[in-house]
Amino acid sequence: MTRLITTLGPRGAEELGPILPHEHVFVDLRTWDAPGYAQADPADVVALMAPEIERIKALGFAALVECTPVGVGRRADLVLAVSQATDFPIVVPTGIYREPWIPPWAHEASEDALADWMLSELEGGIEGSGVQAGWIKVSAGDDGITGAEAKILRAAARAGARTNAVIGSHTIRGRVVLEQLDIIEACGHAPDRFISIHTQAEPDFALHLEVARRGAWIEYDWIGNDGEDERHLTNIHRLLDAGLEDRVLLSHDRGWYDPAEPGGGTPKPYTYLSERFLPKLEASGVGSDTIDGLMRDNPFRAFAR
Repeated sequence: MTRLITTLGPRGAEELGPILPHEHVFVDLRTWDAPGYAQADPADVVALMAPEIERIKALGFAALVECTPVGVGRRADLVLAVSQATDFPIVVPTGIYREPWIPPWAHEASEDALADWMLSELEGGIEGSGVQAGWIKVSAGDDGITGAEAKILRAAARAGARTNAVIGSHTIRGRVVLEQLDIIEACGHAPDRFISIHTQAEPDFALHLEVARRGAWIEYDWIGNDGEDERHLTNIHRLLDAGLEDRVLLSHDRGWYDPAEPGGGTPKPYTYLSERFLPKLEASGVGSDTIDGLMRDNPFRAFAR
């Protein structure tokens, strides 16, 4: 049976409503060797981030996908604390970010060892937190995939193929996404279990179409951050007209508690989609059933396994 693997246990589609597929609760964008890297008091994280979760609960959201992997401060225990404090399911990843954030142990590990590690988190738990990983997050640089990034992606594809976990990649250039799809297919993983994160950053819309027609999910996940609502609306309409509405994910890439900032910094609310963008989308002629599919059905199908 298909379930979304969350901090509060598996959830079926019938138990959920709209889902935000790309947000953050906790991130540290410093490298692993920075003093105090990824360190915070759980009570401080809960105090800062629980009100943000309560705001989207009040708007009807039923779950959130946490997109912080190893390399940029993943702390499943802190995400769990926020989830439990708000009784709100959050989906946490296994996986590793790109250069230069790849930690030394991952550079040294073999592809087999990395695949086994990801499997252990997808099938068991993350670092003694009691949280089971629900998906795989990776990344690749703008100029092409480095050797270490390719090794991590191949390991992710092997682990994903074993568990049906979706792989999402922070990748800015569409041509690099197509290269990633070649790699995962060669490892036995399906393109329809791959998310092209930050698709909106690729200026060539033809590549959006090519990636989606290849079977992958494309994610417009900076909505509310870039002041380009009209461009996003236009691109969504073009995808709908092309019959690709079942390949589209929408989110903010917002949050988050940042241990590099005093008091964790000032989080950006996860509310822009509901309060500002989706009303614009409906006013532009997209029906409520289609919007419901974009916000409820698509994220569940993408991340559930």
